[in-house]
Amino acid sequence: MIPQRYNGKLVRNGIATEVADCLATEIPLSIAVNYEPFTVTMCTPGKEIELARGLLFTEGIYRDVNKYFGISFARQDEGLLVNVELPKDKILKQFSGSRNVASVSSCGMCGKTEFECTTTAIDVTTKPVLEWFVIEQMFTAMRQHQQAFDESGGTHAAAAFTSNGELLDVQEDIGRHNAVDKVIGSLLLQNALHKAACLTVSGRISYEIVNKVLVAGIPFLASVSAPSTMAVDIAQRSGLTLLAFCRGDKFTAYTYPESIGSKVQETETVS
Repeated sequence: MIPQRYNGKLVRNGIATEVADCLATEIPLSIAVNYEPFTVTMCTPGKEIELARGLLFTEGIYRDVNKYFGISFARQDEGLLVNVELPKDKILKQFSGSRNVASVSSCGMCGKTEFECTTTAIDVTTKPVLEWFVIEQMFTAMRQHQQAFDESGGTHAAAAFTSNGELLDVQEDIGRHNAVDKVIGSLLLQNALHKAACLTVSGRISYEIVNKVLVAGIPFLASVSAPSTMAVDIAQRSGLTLLAFCRGDKFTAYTYPESIGSKVQETETVS
């Protein structure tokens, strides 16, 4: 995943200067299942197997957590084609026509023909507790692995951690949904999804991100940015602890704040 340099003119106070900036690479990735087209997603090159694995899992096409498939690549005019071979009796739902147009890098819903919301729920009685200081450490660790962002300023990151803050996997992509799918797919391929207690993301939390995390069975979701109303509502009714505006030593717990350790002290309400 190497950013490409493009020439431009930087104008500052009316003075133009020639620059050569690194830009995040974006290509179309066509995903087929048993040679039947499933979707086209705009993504950053690299970790295509992980992306396909995670996307098919979080979209409910194939939920077997074991290694399962044959995979082949083909180059297209401006992108890649990935074909995933699945046992037909293990495919969970009919996908023909379910994503019949391109899914752009900024949109996880694009290409779908109907609204879907997972019914998966986290068991709040058995999920682990995170200490507040561990959350800060998680974002520090994720940020240290954002090489593509450092070079281009144009990629999102997602990372998975244990409840003790151990980094399991981190991925970057021009699309925040792709970064999440790459992490989940990578954990599936490592047989390590069960170890993940928290998923951190660098972009806003929409309902699609919540859906993916719930499908993966990860009990905590945290972001440096804001959540949507639907994201909070779904998290609340599904047992997911949702943390947003995680910056430095502060964050806002919008759901299940009681799962943030025993060392948090209550003070007066801030409006």
